[in-house]
Order: sequence, then structure tokens, then C-alpha cells
Amino acid sequence: MRALVVYCHPDPASFTAAVRDTVLAQLQAAGAEIRLHDLYGTSFQPCLTQAEWQGYLDSPANRAPVADPATDLGWCDTLIFVYPTWWYGPPAMLKGWLDRVLLPDVAFLMPDGVNKTIRPGLTHITRLGVFTTCGASRWLTFLVGAPGKRTLLRGVRLLCAKRARTAFAAHYLMDSSTPDSRKAHLARVSRAMDRLIGPVPQGQGVQA
Repeated sequence: MRALVVYCHPDPASFTAAVRDTVLAQLQAAGAEIRLHDLYGTSFQPCLTQAEWQGYLDSPANRAPVADPATDLGWCDTLIFVYPTWWYGPPAMLKGWLDRVLLPDVAFLMPDGVNKTIRPGLTHITRLGVFTTCGASRWLTFLVGAPGKRTLLRGVRLLCAKRARTAFAAHYLMDSSTPDSRKAHLARVSRAMDRLIGPVPQGQGVQA
């Protein structure tokens, strides 16, 4: 298993960091190869520049400004996002990562003379995980339409393998969370990761 974890939070001491650590621990226990992209930690530039926009369709030159994340996206078979939900969607930093890295001939294929619409380019990705926190309630988030969840688990999912396994866990009402609710959520993340990873072959896990 080759896992790319895209982590997005400005505070290293946040609860989202604890969710990230839970995800990483599960991957390590399964013997996965892991590459972590800490968007704030590496000062990722989220804004698509004019030059990038003008060269958007110029493949493979369009990869040059985001060579490392584009390479890792092509390397992984497991893609996991860990982030807080702000205004019902991903932080601008993560949205910018999607804008700049999910490029033509990286994440999808553009229409051509035969195909009238875009086609998936991430069919090597067979597992997609999304782990987030929400200040709003579950009911209000769903009433608004959960645009962040839809973007990743519908939009990005459509670019992955047809039978890609997915996992999702959100801590709602985060602003009124308690130690018990946060502990329960980390356990929920662990269970979701177990389902995402699937059975670990005997002898593959990390020794205690």
C-alpha cells in the first residue's frame, strides 16, 4: 500500500493534528509506505497563478510548478485528506491544492475528438479517505449540502478506480466538543481506517 496523506491545518496543536496522527498510526500498523503533505507546514502556495492558468493544458509542462505533489499523486494507491471544514467546505489552502495539483493528464484527461467529456486519470487510486471536523451540526451541514464532502467523495472519487473503497468520518459540533467526544471520534477514525485499509496480511503489520 502506498498512501498519500494530505493534511491541512494551521495549528500543529489542533485536534485535526490528532486525527492525522491516528490515520498515520493505522497506516504504519498496516505496513504502508506513506508520504505526508502538510500544506501549512510546507507553506504550500494555494493560488493558481496567471502563468499556470495559461499553461493549464500544456502537459507535461503544467506539472512543473507542483512537481512533487503531482508525482506523489501518481505514486499512491491510497489518498487521504485530513482537514477542518470551514464554511461547509475545505480550507482555501486545500481547495488551492486541488486547483493546482489535480491537473489535466495528472488527475483527468481532457475531452478530445472522440471523447466529449473529461475522463478519470486517477484510476490507480483504489482507496479514498476523508477525515474532517465541522463546527456546524450534522443536520445543518447536510441541509447546506456538505459541499466539502461532495467535492472529495463525489468529485475526486469519480476520477479514481471504479470500485475504489472510501471512508469518511466527521466530528460535528466541534466548537462544543468535549474530551469524551473527541476521544470517541478518534476511535471512529480508527474504525473507518480499518475498513479503508482492509485485512492486513499476516506478518505485515508493525511489531509491538
